[in-house]
Amino acid sequence: MKLYIIANRLPVKVADTNGTFVFSRSEGGLATGLDSLQTSYEKHWIGWPGICTNEEKDQQEINEKLQEMNFHPVFLSEKQIENYYEGYSNSTIWPLCHYFYAYTLYKNCFWQSYQQVNRLFCEEICRLIRPGDKVWIQDHQLMLLPGMLRKIYPELSIGYFHHIPFPSYELFRILPERAEILKGLLGADFIAFHTHDYMRHFISAVERVLHLDFKLDEVQINNRMVRVEALPMGINYESYHQASENKEVHQAIERTRKLFGEHKLILSVDRLDYSKGILHRLRGFATFLEHHAEYHGKVTLAMVIVPSRDHVGSYAELKTKIDEEIGSINGRYSTMNWTPVCYFYHGFSLEELTAMYYV
Repeated sequence: MKLYIIANRLPVKVADTNGTFVFSRSEGGLATGLDSLQTSYEKHWIGWPGICTNEEKDQQEINEKLQEMNFHPVFLSEKQIENYYEGYSNSTIWPLCHYFYAYTLYKNCFWQSYQQVNRLFCEEICRLIRPGDKVWIQDHQLMLLPGMLRKIYPELSIGYFHHIPFPSYELFRILPERAEILKGLLGADFIAFHTHDYMRHFISAVERVLHLDFKLDEVQINNRMVRVEALPMGINYESYHQASENKEVHQAIERTRKLFGEHKLILSVDRLDYSKGILHRLRGFATFLEHHAEYHGKVTLAMVIVPSRDHVGSYAELKTKIDEEIGSINGRYSTMNWTPVCYFYHGFSLEELTAMYYV
């Protein structure tokens, strides 16, 4: 029996380098968080491979390589990425769920593409699953998928995890497709959120939009029970605890210590996003340096920002503001022997990142 983890992105990235496809590990938080998942089921992933190609030959080559790792690609066009991913998922749902209402952008073509891509994922799952298999759907890009699968496979075991906040009803009701979204989610047997607040907001939305009554954490719909729980994602502590024994990590620790010397190190690691508070962190560090001259030359902020969605206007604007703030801090306080903010606008390997945590 197999467990199919369904996510917008596969845990690997595919890039075309001079006509050769290069496969590399994804730095995404979801892929990292689920990487150490232990299960008795044979684990498979379904998702977009991170590259747009309409060439059947290229798709076949990518598919064959990914199949070796139990990864099953769903190929999307550039227009679908623009409208489904950068549009509805990240310009409509993401800011709404994070209470950044001013950033919310809505277009009908976004919604049409969101439905279309969820159907593509549904078709790929239907092609693969067999009796006894389980499906675990991940996050807000695929909120219609549980309902689509339920219509085709009434007995299929479907789980769904919502990795971002679920907003209060007062904000969620703004979404024109609120009923369709909730019905889609309720196609799952089990729905999980990171916190009890998010879980409570979801229950409130279901009761007020669909007029269904929950009994504690369960609701009956179409003669079946849907259970909702708060299950915050953790990390694989043992993996990080034992990492220093890894030769590559040990070498990376030595390199990191040489880079930063004896300075106290403040480490900040985030994906580029306005919900992460990156600008607030930088301004806080600037205020600290302004009021505590005795720490000049003794403390360094290592600012690691993983590029993300920088084609979206609000993200590009944020990137510009971050660059300006870092330039302002370093321009004001740097010396020949000390740079207050070490800025890295790229992802790091797991070994390099672990080394930074150790230092």
